[in-house]
Amino acid sequence: MASAVASQPADTGTLTRVVGASLAGTSLEWYDFFVYGASAAIVFPKLFFPQTDPATALFLSLTTYGVAFVARPLGALVFGHFGDIVGRKRILIITLLMMGFATFLIGCLPTYPNVGIVAPIGLVVLRLCQGLALGGEWGGAALMVNEYDPLGRRRGFLGSLVQIASPIGLLLANGVLALVTWQLAPDVFLAWGWRIPFLLSAILVIFGFAIRMKIAETPLFARIEATHSESRAPIVEVIRTSWRQVLIGIGSRIGSDIVFYVFTLFLLIYLPQRLGMSNASALTAVLAAAAAQIVSITFFGALSDRIGRRPVLIGGAVGAIVWSFAFFVLLDSKNPALIVLASAIGMTIHAAMWGPLASYLPEMFDTRVRCTGASVSFQLAGIFGNAPAPLIATGLLAAYNSSLPVSIYVSASLVLVVACALLARETAHIDLSTMKRVR
Repeated sequence: MASAVASQPADTGTLTRVVGASLAGTSLEWYDFFVYGASAAIVFPKLFFPQTDPATALFLSLTTYGVAFVARPLGALVFGHFGDIVGRKRILIITLLMMGFATFLIGCLPTYPNVGIVAPIGLVVLRLCQGLALGGEWGGAALMVNEYDPLGRRRGFLGSLVQIASPIGLLLANGVLALVTWQLAPDVFLAWGWRIPFLLSAILVIFGFAIRMKIAETPLFARIEATHSESRAPIVEVIRTSWRQVLIGIGSRIGSDIVFYVFTLFLLIYLPQRLGMSNASALTAVLAAAAAQIVSITFFGALSDRIGRRPVLIGGAVGAIVWSFAFFVLLDSKNPALIVLASAIGMTIHAAMWGPLASYLPEMFDTRVRCTGASVSFQLAGIFGNAPAPLIATGLLAAYNSSLPVSIYVSASLVLVVACALLARETAHIDLSTMKRVR
């Protein structure tokens, strides 16, 4: 009886609340994360590393950006472990509060001229906290919506609603930064205006916390809890029984991480430093890209319910290989409209790899270890994808004085995505409670 109940899809009202809670909270966490990413490119080199030359300051600042991607797998391991033992809901509340607290404190940090080396050290510590929180956040949010639709009738679409949290967070973060930079003079912005987006996170977190407190635990985990069949060592079980799925999951995501960075945040470096254009031009293009993704992610998530996860992932990877070369041609035109078009189309293609991911990864793992397996796979990819992407992309650009090596770097990572998707099992139409195909 318990198994039959767990396999039934939730009613529309319950599902709406669960999706809303996952989307709202995860959007706020991505907002916090992206505010830091944008600031690492345009603010922190001047305020936290001014004792070095501009190129070294940018390198050090981008290194602090990458620190979080090293922390995210640890967060996935810790919070995934407890998500499989004590439940998904509790972890989502803890990670939301942790991210909000760290982001707010970054907005309160004194800068290098005030306290010297203590300033960048504080920045690194709080960035690590952000990484730990986001490492646990994604898995819990993805599982909440997936496990409320165990038969998979709309799982790809529902998972994509968690994935649009990323462009919503990007839109919010860069929108607030753009508004602040447009309203304040450059010297005023550097003096105190840069703190505003970080301090605003306190208000957003209160909103997200109130929503998440109202949702219930997923029926699949509730069944595990009722029968006392939780895994006592989820990571050990994942390594022993699902190591192949972990490797496929990592390889399936690395390329999309690199594409995301190059088609969005890299603009904040490429346009001002190589093309001599304003930060406002880069922020406008990023905002347009985020807006395009909000629509396209849900489209590709729904499409993956019809034709499967693998064809959508492979199509996105192939499209991004082609666009990685056209992208820089449009940027080098210095035409603001073409630059917006380049980023918007690039992120629409990226959505084909990003949209199905919140269903594709959880579907690989059994309920007992799903939070650990999906979270660790997702976050370990960041170490090889998003973490080194800023350093590799800027390094290639500086070394060769050309965007071509950057395009080749992006393409190589996408070939890996295609290979892993081909090796993966198609999971679009399996019952998550039995892991067997239902149609």
